[in-house]
Amino acid sequence: MHTVLTKRRRHDSPRRARRAFTLIELLIVIAILLAIGGLVVVNLLPKKEEADINLMQAQIDQFDASLKYFKLAMNRYPTEEEGLRALWSRDAIEDEEEAQRWNGPHLENPNPRDTWGSEWIYRQPSEIEGLAYDIISLGPDKEQDTADDITNHDRLRDDEGQLPEDLDFTPPVTGDGS
Repeated sequence: MHTVLTKRRRHDSPRRARRAFTLIELLIVIAILLAIGGLVVVNLLPKKEEADINLMQAQIDQFDASLKYFKLAMNRYPTEEEGLRALWSRDAIEDEEEAQRWNGPHLENPNPRDTWGSEWIYRQPSEIEGLAYDIISLGPDKEQDTADDITNHDRLRDDEGQLPEDLDFTPPVTGDGS
């Protein structure tokens, strides 16, 4: 009886070996999966960066529209001290009489920080002649005055990145003289 069990075990062991993966085969499969994962990350990473920049440009567009509504209500843009916070909080308005005229919020979903966690920079008046204000995201590097900064006047730039020389954004005069 002992010899029958021994023969049976010897006979079963090659079958078991054929059913299981070897360590080398598992390592090869893991290496292939890691390589595929690396290719996916390398190909998608630039798309995420581009999407983040587009998202920040859309946020700047929302600020632009909200600043126009603010100007209609207050007959001025927020001061640099009031900042963009004046678009969503009456408490940001320094003058109490003007705070009573504030009919906001002018921005429904306030976002005081950009995608990379930096506070928005708001300058009023603008450092660029012909523009009323500047809105700036520091971009991924979080440093001011670098190539990755995103501003409200980026869309005005030509193919070489230059702003037109004749910027004039004074409001047009309507037919009723106002």
